[in-house]
Amino acid sequence: MTKAGKATREPPRKPRKMIPVEEAIARWRKNPAYKKAYDALDEEFALIAEIIKARAKAGLTQAELAKRMQTTQGAIARLESGSGLPSTRTLKRFAAATGHRLKISFEPVGS
Repeated sequence: MTKAGKATREPPRKPRKMIPVEEAIARWRKNPAYKKAYDALDEEFALIAEIIKARAKAGLTQAELAKRMQTTQGAIARLESGSGLPSTRTLKRFAAATGHRLKISFEPVGS
């Protein structure tokens, strides 16, 4: 838009070639730096997957879970997105709200 409020025309954009996600991931996995960074996050990805699986098994929406945990749906979305690491207190509240018991264990490296 111009200052006078008239619409301006932008030149047409050149279409981008879309790469299938699987192909992009396969390419990235060949990069040693990417693989090392990805593997370093393996435990976090596993935790997120378990959180999502537990909520689904409980048959709860994010909003329903938030109500049980006395928090917001946005907080649950952030928990499931992995944008931060939850505290053990949060994990205990999550477990209770979904009808689970929190169990934390350590495994020898290389297992």
